[in-house]
Amino acid sequence: MSPREREVLALMAQGRSNAAIAARMLVTEKTVSKHSYSIFTKLRLEPSDDDNRRVLAVLAYPEG
Repeated sequence: MSPREREVLALMAQGRSNAAIAARMLVTEKTVSKHSYSIFTKLRLEPSDDDNRRVLAVLAYPEG
């Protein structure tokens, strides 16, 4: 995972929205969405009606 993806994931773990992550990182929400998609792909988290991929990503890749 790239440093930027880890930064996005850390901010997700803080409960931040894409808009809040974008503001903090000084990027667009579209950029945050691209990083999020990449994180989900690397962690093999497929879209699901039953699961929240943001939560699963945070649980699957703890900081440190």
